[in-house]
Amino acid sequence: MFPKGISSEILEGRRVVIVGFARQGQALARWLPTTGARVIVTDQRQAEQLDVSVDDFPRVSFVLGGHPSELLSLADMICVSGGVPLDIPFLQEARERNIPITNDAQLFIERCPAPIIGITGSAGKTTTTTLVGQMCKNMGMNTWVGGNIGNVLLDVMMGIRPQHQVVMELSSFQLELCFTSPQIGAILNITPNHLDRHGTMQDYVRAKANIIGHQTADDIAVLGRDNMTTRLLEPVVKGQLAWFSQREIVSDGAFMIGSRLAVTGICSPDGEPHIICDTSEIPLRGEHNVLNVLAACAIAGAGGVSPEVMTETIKSFKPVDHRLETVRVLDGVTYVNDSIATAPERVVAALQSYTEPIILLAGGADKKLPWDEMLTLARQKARHIIAFGRDGDIVVETTKKLFGHTNHVTRVKTLDEAVALAKKLAQSGDVVLLSPGGTSYDAYKDFAERGDHFRKLVMAL
Repeated sequence: MFPKGISSEILEGRRVVIVGFARQGQALARWLPTTGARVIVTDQRQAEQLDVSVDDFPRVSFVLGGHPSELLSLADMICVSGGVPLDIPFLQEARERNIPITNDAQLFIERCPAPIIGITGSAGKTTTTTLVGQMCKNMGMNTWVGGNIGNVLLDVMMGIRPQHQVVMELSSFQLELCFTSPQIGAILNITPNHLDRHGTMQDYVRAKANIIGHQTADDIAVLGRDNMTTRLLEPVVKGQLAWFSQREIVSDGAFMIGSRLAVTGICSPDGEPHIICDTSEIPLRGEHNVLNVLAACAIAGAGGVSPEVMTETIKSFKPVDHRLETVRVLDGVTYVNDSIATAPERVVAALQSYTEPIILLAGGADKKLPWDEMLTLARQKARHIIAFGRDGDIVVETTKKLFGHTNHVTRVKTLDEAVALAKKLAQSGDVVLLSPGGTSYDAYKDFAERGDHFRKLVMAL
């Protein structure tokens, strides 16, 4: 366990070392000086390798090209940017010295003046967070949406007022250092993911559970009832509990009546069941999105959104960027950007969303997750698999292990090559689906950059 962070009232004058200068580290470097903290940034990269200029941070000192242990003698607190592993020697020594270690999410949650809806899960959290945020806005709430998506919320802290509403997506990377929970905390599902970071499922679950583990009796937890792991987290709940389920009727939460979605209990304005919509009215592909919409209804209902506004928002909702996003139809071939699918499980959901023949683009950087289920389904759904990126060999090797051959798989190095080959292989009526199953960090800053590159490649065909 890492030491807890320093409380909000004593940041002024404190010496804070930010480790890592990616998106979250940059936000920390903008916000911390406003609290009166004395800030040093350390990053493995040199100044010319950063995607921003150090000159844009005149109130911050920089130690670049490594993390020298001497900095620990200057640190009252360590703030870690999201992509930095917690087991690097610098942080291990900080823990041995009992220096508090925190991150942007914890600092924001403990200081935010407005109520927070926090949403996490192995899959579906971006769609669900976006939908909940839109429901709150359509309800007339002054709503801020961000966290693991969009804005790093520290950047907008100064504009948030007590009467506002915050909707925050939280990753396991952020949650593993959190010891404060949002007023409404939702765990959509927990399946194997990020084991390259957390090591074991137990540690991964423990990180996710922090979103509800520090709530009070006045708070609300929302859990996915159809996922065994989230179901088993019921004893962690300290306040009220709402469920969402496609399979069972629940007394508090969101559930199905035939093909219709409904809310009831603490997620309903009068505690009685209310029909929200029919599944045919959901403008998103795939059964997994029915579950995401159910989750959004339970969460938003717990936050005071009316059934009428839920219905209106669902019917007009547009897919999230990089999630089953149709980029173009060319010569009868539909090109789909699902770059956000960074685990094989998410590829399964994508494959199940289409009945058309598929050319699947899979690969990227492996997270030490099993590929067997995904590739078994891909063998049924895809005419061809194009494996790309650093760990594309895993796709090839796993396919050979499962089927004894790789007749339907081609290995290429880059996404550029993958798109070019897909253009040659695809026939009218096919779907060319970028749903990698691996992260983007082998070649891109994040999944969005990878998805943007895919869009450009497709539009240039």
